[in-house]
Amino acid sequence: MPEISIITPSLDAARTLSCCLQSVGRQTISAEHILLDGGSTDNTLEIARESGRHLSRIVSEKDRGIYDAMNKGLKMAGGDVIGFLNADDYYPSSGVLEKVKGVFEDRSIESCYGDLLYVDINDPGKVARFWRSGNFRPGRFSWGWMPPHPTFFARKGVFERFGQFRLDLGTAADYELMLRFLLKHRVSTRYIPEVLVRMRTGGASGASLAGRLRANRYDRLAWKVNGLTPYPWTTFLKPLRKIPQFFPLRHD
Repeated sequence: MPEISIITPSLDAARTLSCCLQSVGRQTISAEHILLDGGSTDNTLEIARESGRHLSRIVSEKDRGIYDAMNKGLKMAGGDVIGFLNADDYYPSSGVLEKVKGVFEDRSIESCYGDLLYVDINDPGKVARFWRSGNFRPGRFSWGWMPPHPTFFARKGVFERFGQFRLDLGTAADYELMLRFLLKHRVSTRYIPEVLVRMRTGGASGASLAGRLRANRYDRLAWKVNGLTPYPWTTFLKPLRKIPQFFPLRHD
């Protein structure tokens, strides 16, 4: 039976961390949960000790950003399957990890992902966007598709064989990792057609026009470093695919 490790990076996350930790703590199956704090100056660590009694490990030290913290967590994780849950995100139900574990009971499956619900940063009950990802086909990456990265889980052996997060690609580090795993190395995957994570709005890559242009450059570089060639329009379609997410017909 596969065991799951969840890695949570944090930095001055006192406002949202309790919700994140509680969502892991109330899962119907136990999981190793590692908190990698980047040296918070608010009461993040106090909240971690109060709300995260299930935490397997708390580490607080300076890092080189969120992906460096995730890489540190990967080295510490003891589970067969690894997922990431940022400090301002949370699992919407107590059965998320049990569903993920069920997928990985099939030994031929090396990764999985689901749908993502964006919620208002001040009111998690208010839906901002619904990212329904759909089934994976290699050609979909060329048309701007990607899985919702907060919902992505992979076997530890996949990270050991194909590497961790790159630290030179800014906000495209998760995009590059999934390109590398799913497209370049054809890691097997399965889509779970339901919301696995609720994510508060305010991501760095799309916060402004300048941020989007910078993200586009990193997206193109993500293809290049893997020896892959996108269509001329691939990275321009990627943000355009977000438009329907603002007009969801249904979500869980």
